[in-house]
Amino acid sequence: MTTKRLRLGVNIDHVATIRNARGGRFPDPVRAAHLAAQAGADGITAHLREDRRHISDHDIARLSREIDLPLNFEMAATDEMLKIALEARPHAACIVPEKREERTTEGGLDARGQHNHLKPIVAALADNGTRVSLFIEADRMQLDAAAALGAPVVELHTGRYCDLHNDGDADGSLRELARIKDAVLYGASLGLEVHAGHGLAFDTVEGVAAIPELAELNIGHFLVGEAIFIGLEAAIREMRRLMDRARDG
Repeated sequence: MTTKRLRLGVNIDHVATIRNARGGRFPDPVRAAHLAAQAGADGITAHLREDRRHISDHDIARLSREIDLPLNFEMAATDEMLKIALEARPHAACIVPEKREERTTEGGLDARGQHNHLKPIVAALADNGTRVSLFIEADRMQLDAAAALGAPVVELHTGRYCDLHNDGDADGSLRELARIKDAVLYGASLGLEVHAGHGLAFDTVEGVAAIPELAELNIGHFLVGEAIFIGLEAAIREMRRLMDRARDG
């Protein structure tokens, strides 16, 4: 039996973060997207935040025009972002929670508690030809809520698993990984396509990548950081190798 290949979506947000630290045009996140394609990425992810702290509207327009890979547009559930997504018509839109004061996305979306707010946004994106994903915790109630909203895809938050591993809590990280596995299986049983991401690095990716029902991982910050030392293409190729080893093993 052949194991299905696990897709890799490369998030280029923090190439734009470095650019914005000084202003100007460099480094160019669209160039990073092209390099990611050459290195084996299956898609490009970009999060247009309310405060435009990294990716800009111009970046989204260029990515939509200039890259051949599917674009996964991460967005908050706001009227402004919905309007931009409807105009850009990305392959996929992943709805994420967003707080202005956070450094990065701190947890999953409350799909259950925000059902009435999210329902028309999910419907509008789907009607416009964009595949909708919800970024949620590895929790059965949230998976039920995502299915009820009609979102075909969920992305499970792996940040806690990575944090526990990085803190040296081996038992805790194993328990969290088991929780993620349970959520992946449950989501698949509901007919959802299940993705995962947040905080994954070379030393944490294989445990998640080994879950056969997972369809895609989205990884960004670590790859951009590692690119400082070994280059972006090399970092992505190594991540791809580790994902394939975990899936094939």
